[in-house]
Amino acid sequence: MRFLHLSDLHLGKRVNKKSMLEDQSYVLEQILTYAKDADAVLIAGDVYDRNVPCEEAVELFDWFLAQLCRMEKTVMVISGNHDSAQRLGFGRSIMKNSNVHICTECKGKPQRVRVKDVDFYLLPFVKPSMVKPLFDKEDMDYNEMMRLILGDIKPEGKSVLALHQFVTAGGHKTERCDSETITVGGVDNIDVSVFDKFDYVALGHIHGAQRIGRDTVRYCGSPLKYSFSEVHHKKAALLVDTEDMSIKSLELLPLHDMREIRGKLSDLLDENVYSLGDTKDYMHVTLTDEEELIDPMGKIRSVYPNTMLLDFDNSRTRAEHISSSQAQVTESKTPYELFEEFYTAQNGTEMTEEMKEIVREML
Repeated sequence: MRFLHLSDLHLGKRVNKKSMLEDQSYVLEQILTYAKDADAVLIAGDVYDRNVPCEEAVELFDWFLAQLCRMEKTVMVISGNHDSAQRLGFGRSIMKNSNVHICTECKGKPQRVRVKDVDFYLLPFVKPSMVKPLFDKEDMDYNEMMRLILGDIKPEGKSVLALHQFVTAGGHKTERCDSETITVGGVDNIDVSVFDKFDYVALGHIHGAQRIGRDTVRYCGSPLKYSFSEVHHKKAALLVDTEDMSIKSLELLPLHDMREIRGKLSDLLDENVYSLGDTKDYMHVTLTDEEELIDPMGKIRSVYPNTMLLDFDNSRTRAEHISSSQAQVTESKTPYELFEEFYTAQNGTEMTEEMKEIVREML
């Protein structure tokens, strides 16, 4: 059987105050076209961008599910860290009768759904604190948590695990984007070896498509670019054939692409320059003019109407950046280090050991 692997729809998202609903509707239409060649559609979390999604986002997802049901596709959805489990899970008992399986709660093990000859194991976003009572454990990290949740599962045939977590391979760096929620320190990492028993692992949470450790552990990525850190991404849905675990990347074309351009204002407004691309793309413009400009955003938007960000890169802004960087370094120092630097600058000599001890005691 074949299924579509999707994730991180983030319906209702606003990028630089711009609603992406029209763009999201446009890309969901493409996904429905691709779904004709699949038996099932799997969405690995972050259906919505907020715990309390806007009305239009809920209506859009309702329409998308209805279209898939009319096509008689099996639909499997797990909640992500951006979703409200209660809101996304509303009506799931009734939806199950229409072959729509929505898993938003971890009761100690994944929810199993069988599609033809393949077992799908659905695991919503989960933290150790959510499942400690289930395993009577006071202390556990993300790796131990996942081993306990998956411990009793012994797949007999083809198996697919869907989850919404941050998975790494042997500590190697995973490509991340500005539009993702990042935990400081990487304490939420789960090593890919935990999932060795599954034939395919459908991941959500990371917005850039990539394999983790082996070819059949995949982040499919978000269907649209949600920050300018993603300008070079190629967005796609993944069509997985479980017979041989082959994976086909199906390109998703945006209604408006995201681009970055830089140069002098007069050059960027020249027809020879703006005719090289779609002027309706979402733009991040960096102007390099040294002189003061009157209403630069208004002039840029007269040619590039969907400009989202406008920056300047000239001698003044570079000087401000250096000053800002120096301030950040200063803020990171301890009061003792700052006093020691001040004393040396003021007196032209370093403090004696006795002075240092006095200052430490006073601080």
